[in-house]
Amino acid sequence: MKVKDMELIFYGAAREVTGSCHCIQAGGARLLVDCGLQQGRDVKNGQALPFNACDIDFVILTHAHIDHSGRLPLLVKNGFHGRIYAIKATCDLLAIMLRDSAQIQEMDAKWENKKGRRAGKNKVEPLYDMADVEKTLEYLVPCEYGKMEQLSDAIKFNFVDAGHILGSASVEVFLREKTINKKIVFSGDIGNTDQPIIRDPQYIKAADYVVMEATYGDRNHEKIRGSTSVLAEIIDKTLSGGGNVIIPSFAVGRTQGVLYLLRDIKEKRLVSNPGFPVYVDSPLASEATKLYEDDLILYGDRQTKGILEKGLNPISFKDLSFTDSTGESIALNHDPVPKVIISSSGMCEGGRIRHHLKHNLWREECSVVFVGYQAYDTLGRILLDGAEKVTIYGEEIAVRANIYNFTGLSAHADKDGLLRWINNFSKKPEKVFVIHVEDSVSDKFVDTLNGSGFSADAPLYMSTYDLSNGSLIVPGTEIEKKALYVEKPAGISVAYEKLLDAQEQLARIIHNKRGYSNKDLERFAEGIIKLNKYWGN
Repeated sequence: MKVKDMELIFYGAAREVTGSCHCIQAGGARLLVDCGLQQGRDVKNGQALPFNACDIDFVILTHAHIDHSGRLPLLVKNGFHGRIYAIKATCDLLAIMLRDSAQIQEMDAKWENKKGRRAGKNKVEPLYDMADVEKTLEYLVPCEYGKMEQLSDAIKFNFVDAGHILGSASVEVFLREKTINKKIVFSGDIGNTDQPIIRDPQYIKAADYVVMEATYGDRNHEKIRGSTSVLAEIIDKTLSGGGNVIIPSFAVGRTQGVLYLLRDIKEKRLVSNPGFPVYVDSPLASEATKLYEDDLILYGDRQTKGILEKGLNPISFKDLSFTDSTGESIALNHDPVPKVIISSSGMCEGGRIRHHLKHNLWREECSVVFVGYQAYDTLGRILLDGAEKVTIYGEEIAVRANIYNFTGLSAHADKDGLLRWINNFSKKPEKVFVIHVEDSVSDKFVDTLNGSGFSADAPLYMSTYDLSNGSLIVPGTEIEKKALYVEKPAGISVAYEKLLDAQEQLARIIHNKRGYSNKDLERFAEGIIKLNKYWGN
């Protein structure tokens, strides 16, 4: 398939928070930046790839979180066989995260098929399996911060520390098409400052275009230093009253940050009983914590390295236990000793955390402490929004536990942090594309940037831009992705392929009703008529 001149296409995280996936076309090559799974409400659009995986030549991965990496095995399953570039720590984390994701895909499919057989439904296949993951891992290319990587004559890139999780990065991509040279920066997930363990995000000084996350583009976090003492107060009050503290936490990054704070609380004796037990109830978090311990000397911040130089482990302490087996996990809810339980998933959408919520939400002496972003329609968001009862595993559970939200522990920059990051560019970029943000927040942050002298836009799904001049080629759409994508059979003619493309464009035009004349609409409609004739034959 012929690659058009320098273009940028948004295949995910466009006016939504998850499913990060963006495509650059330049110099005869196609490059993906991230290929993530969708989560929460975003899943309504489906996980199918809206492009031919065989057409992708390279992938650059900003970090290991599943909403940025989780569709890589699907990409490989569908025919991709290029190289996947990521910081070495990200490659290490992917080995455990993608295997965990494949296991979940396989278990979910098995469960659906068990129900489906009784209902006479067709067999469901997992999105991908362990074999797809193992093949994906073979394509990983470990990289270092600050070292330029040459992908082709027209494309090279460099990783910059994003300060989000271990191995996270922003990406500087340098493009050349004929006589035109452009630089585009992908922020990845911009880290919060003064986080435990990892360095603050590093700033970039120049770019023609910036693709920027804005998860917290409408609010600021509480300060992390204040959070430590408040967290200690919650733990002290809850445990003294005979309750448990339940912390839903992302297995990679957030869990290790919470362990750092708990070690600090215990060392400084900020609670009446500093010997309280702490359980990390997540096999994935257990493996990730071991990787963190191995890589902290390379990627840790100054304070963390100082702790290591004293011969101490910054994320470990007495009375810390890892419960890897299912039996150990079940036993926690039958043990009357008040305790802190850290478990995934961070948004309470699956995993062992749902069992712990089922056993503790109805107890008014217990506390649930959220330490990360909760997407719409997730159980975590429902609890934060004040639900009086929820349904878990088919059982209605009253919500009587104390619910807390610690945004200061977030690994994402808040509004001030985002503005600080973008304002470090010495010259304002030609355009800032705002992504990885809820639809209701995207326009607010765009208005904030435009009011500060930037030229900003929040692209829609499948929006396509000409990077030679920044103009919008295809406006994109907010309708469900499955309605737009047409599977293109192998070996089809050029004419047939153009008709399929015309059908996709017409779907977008009808939905958006903007930017096209009646003549354009007639031309596309003619293509659809011809396409129907092909289908009829």
